[in-house]
Amino acid sequence: MKSKKLETLAVRSQTERSANREHSVPVYATSSYTFENAEHARALFQEEQQGTIYSRYSNPNNDEFVNKMCQMEGLPKGMSTASGMGAVFASLAAFLNHGDHIVACRSIFGSTHQVITKILPKWGITHTYVDGMSVEEWEQAIQPNTKMFFLETPSNPALDLFDLEAIAGLGKSKGLIVNVDNCFATPYLQTPAQYGADVITHSATKFIDGQGRVLGGVILTSEDLFPDVKYFCRHTGPAMSPFHGWLLSKSLETLAARMDRHCSNALKLAEALEGTSGINFVKYPFLKSHPQHELAKKQMNQGGGMVTIEIDGGYERGKRFLDNLEMITLSANLGDTRTIATHPASTTHSKLTEEERQAVGITPGMVRISVGLEHVDDIIEDVQRAIEKSK
Repeated sequence: MKSKKLETLAVRSQTERSANREHSVPVYATSSYTFENAEHARALFQEEQQGTIYSRYSNPNNDEFVNKMCQMEGLPKGMSTASGMGAVFASLAAFLNHGDHIVACRSIFGSTHQVITKILPKWGITHTYVDGMSVEEWEQAIQPNTKMFFLETPSNPALDLFDLEAIAGLGKSKGLIVNVDNCFATPYLQTPAQYGADVITHSATKFIDGQGRVLGGVILTSEDLFPDVKYFCRHTGPAMSPFHGWLLSKSLETLAARMDRHCSNALKLAEALEGTSGINFVKYPFLKSHPQHELAKKQMNQGGGMVTIEIDGGYERGKRFLDNLEMITLSANLGDTRTIATHPASTTHSKLTEEERQAVGITPGMVRISVGLEHVDDIIEDVQRAIEKSK
């Protein structure tokens, strides 16, 4: 397409119409595909010709979703997966071998932490965590066997930011793969590839779907790295359902409109809560009080849909706060049309030790709020009422 505007690409990039001339792409609910003859089958399997073979390899719905994400993120190749963690794991396991080392930001999603600290070491893959606020920390952590930088920015749930340009520049100069989890920002707010990221992952379950309906993930890569991802995904089987691929592609059509509302509501909520009695701190990338506010403005065009607060009084008052919410949902998910509150220390990051949680700023009173699309006045009122009742 001639247009480079994300909103247009998300709506108008479609699988080629069939002879039925459908306006909306149908769901290709098929496990496999037929061959014109024996030679056609052979040529497809040898990759002398391109085409569909088996839905574990590719499917028109999943291909449409991936193609949109590639255009939006600015990377040429990608694979869809059945979940966000399927994408994160594949983005690590496809490239790392026994004896390799990875440098990662300490502030990451709980399940990603489990993969890096518990699963990869079983295969002789070691890691070093860095706070990562300065590029010097990343450089000092590099070892002779380091193969990859891994980071998520903004991070989950602390909303820490990492300098994509500086870290990717360092990674490039050292010949490392730079792998970025862009789930919280989405390609509408931030495109890590423009700063030099080689691999980008998403949990499409979150803002990409945007309505809490399906699981899904996607890995996007540069041309030279894609064969490793393609090989790994084809033969280990983290395949996305065609229905989920169809639904996620449809969801992308409204991503920009939804993210504008998420960001607007989140900023207004953060501003309303700052200085509120009973809240120790409010953290949001586009709040001037965020320690990396200038970096947020440099690499994001809006602050995202996530707000983190710390309830004064620790876990006990935090529980009372959550139990007094009337409209806002208690759930481990995020990126939904409905506002969601989560207590990371007892749920998403409960498998971390207390020391590990403290190291990334996850306190007993921290609450992560995924700000939805309801009227912002209702969201603010619900939070403030729960704060007052939790005394």
